[in-house]
Amino acid sequence: MSARRRMDRAAFVDGMRLGVGPGAAAFVLALSFGAEAEARGWGLGLPVVFSALAFSGSAQFTLLTALAGGSALAAITSAVLINARYLVMSVALNESLEGGRIRRSLHALALADASFVAAHRDDGRYDAARLVGASVPQWIFWVGGTAIGALTSPSPELMHTLGLDVAFPAFFLILAIDELRRSRRAFVAALLGATIAGLLLLVTSPGYALLGATAAALIGVLPEKEETA
Repeated sequence: MSARRRMDRAAFVDGMRLGVGPGAAAFVLALSFGAEAEARGWGLGLPVVFSALAFSGSAQFTLLTALAGGSALAAITSAVLINARYLVMSVALNESLEGGRIRRSLHALALADASFVAAHRDDGRYDAARLVGASVPQWIFWVGGTAIGALTSPSPELMHTLGLDVAFPAFFLILAIDELRRSRRAFVAALLGATIAGLLLLVTSPGYALLGATAAALIGVLPEKEETA
């Protein structure tokens, strides 16, 4: 086995280890999605298939909620907009990917918030093998949690009593804090996003405020200033 293959395998295994934590947090959120989807008449199979193919909590909950109160077009549009952050993340990831279009596309399919953070290296680039490795346990937990949630339908009151409803956002807050410590640009983006959200909350609903705050992620496409000696 070549040295490159050994490095990629080690990075993949390390990514899987790093993905267990966010995967466990995603499992809790998936329970809620499965239960809510089943309660809205989706049955057992459709939520599981949707989770397996979409693999996006924000988009899936947005679509589920929007379908209940509006047209299919509005629901799809909302889901696409709430996931627009992946366009910026893909631009940042692009220079770190190798191989042809198919290989790069397969790596891009593994893009998830926690995996993106786990794959970030100190030199500013991203490790594709670690990215994929981190997404594997998250996908398994997400799909499995959806199936169990749809099958058992745990009540929101039970989830709240056990404190499981805050596990997912709390875990991603930890990820965000870790990233803010390593990157000045991430800190600026977080501060700008919080400011945008705070201002929009004065005139609109939290959902639209959150959507508008994602515009702060566009800082990631700006060229970084080179440090002078």
